[in-house]
Amino acid sequence: MEIKACIETLLRDGFILVFNQDQLDVIKTAEALLEAGVNNMEITCRIKKPLEKISQLRQALPDFTIGAASLVDFTGMLETYNRVHFDDPLPSVDEVVDAGADYLVSAGNFSKATYKKYSSKLPIIPGCGTATEILDQFSKGANLCKIFPAKQLGGPAFVQAIDAPLHKIISLIPTGGTSLQNIPDYIAAGILVLGGSFSMIDKSILQRIISEQDYQLLADECKIIKQQIDDLRAQQWLEIDFAQSPLNEISKITGRNFNL
Repeated sequence: MEIKACIETLLRDGFILVFNQDQLDVIKTAEALLEAGVNNMEITCRIKKPLEKISQLRQALPDFTIGAASLVDFTGMLETYNRVHFDDPLPSVDEVVDAGADYLVSAGNFSKATYKKYSSKLPIIPGCGTATEILDQFSKGANLCKIFPAKQLGGPAFVQAIDAPLHKIISLIPTGGTSLQNIPDYIAAGILVLGGSFSMIDKSILQRIISEQDYQLLADECKIIKQQIDDLRAQQWLEIDFAQSPLNEISKITGRNFNL
């Protein structure tokens, strides 16, 4: 997928589900998201056989936008982990791209080598915990910056505090502890896209989804999240139709730069 189209998909969706449930089928989960109006999903490398899941999803739903998350872009750590977990190693950035990932996400920063190889080819979304990290990664070519772990860093208050001194130029994606309860505060703080895992769904409902493999119920729960984000963004940005507005228009109105 072309990089601009991929970023437009993320902005249109307003939500990135982090797939971190080995007990759920990755393809059926993506189909549930599509029914909910969400056209993308992150496959975290914390699950079993992430490369296989990315490849399966790419083959089954070729137009679906796939992110690879929890990437470790530090050779030494990757080698150390994989020596111990040789039966289910962590994939490299190159491997997830070859498997079909459309965008790259990490809990930490990405290396200069990754930016040199993939900037302008597919979106790069590094995990950041300070204003300095955000500025550094954006200067290297990051398209958006993931705030992680958002809850522990201070949630919406943290985003609001750092956004002003960053001149509200860089689009931030809070991930970790996002919920239906704090979505309004994140949108009010200027967030365009939120990341979240299945923990955004009530525990008892999630247990039903998993135990009964009820993907229609999953779709219904994702619809609630998507609708809330859509409604709040529409109130926050009266001039933007996120379902149709092109990237340059969103950038012009919000002031956010996506490094293209």
